[in-house]
Amino acid sequence: MRKLDRTDIGILNSLQENARITNAELARSVNLSPTPCFNRVRAMEELGVIRQQVTLLSPEALGLDVNVFIHVSLEKQVEQSLHRFEEEIAERPEVMECYLMTGDPDYLLRVLLPSIQALERFLDYLTRLPGVANIRSSFALKQVRYKTALPLPANGMTLRE
Repeated sequence: MRKLDRTDIGILNSLQENARITNAELARSVNLSPTPCFNRVRAMEELGVIRQQVTLLSPEALGLDVNVFIHVSLEKQVEQSLHRFEEEIAERPEVMECYLMTGDPDYLLRVLLPSIQALERFLDYLTRLPGVANIRSSFALKQVRYKTALPLPANGMTLRE
């Protein structure tokens, strides 16, 4: 089992805050020289701890002002229906998140759209999907908190195998 120590956690926290940080700056922030710091980052990438680096965009600046949570219930929760729904949803760029849920509804989607008209078209699309029984939507009025950084224990942790 691979363990992450305090230094690894420090590296991960720094990268979660700023993935564009230089290796030299990153090394300084965790009191390492650049080569060992670089090696730790590469090792965590190889272990799958670091999946990718992305740039976070502002939905508002890009005109994506309609943030909607959509509850979807299927007629039957059988493997074929679940799989078909998930394949369809995976192809839709406006679907930012999709979760298979316990209880009711079967799925929770978070969708970002430029307008109410675009939402209407998306809901029309959903209603036409085979197996969809019920759809309910809720608009987000204000984003109170949004973060992408995962909560990591300061003292280190053991990775799952």
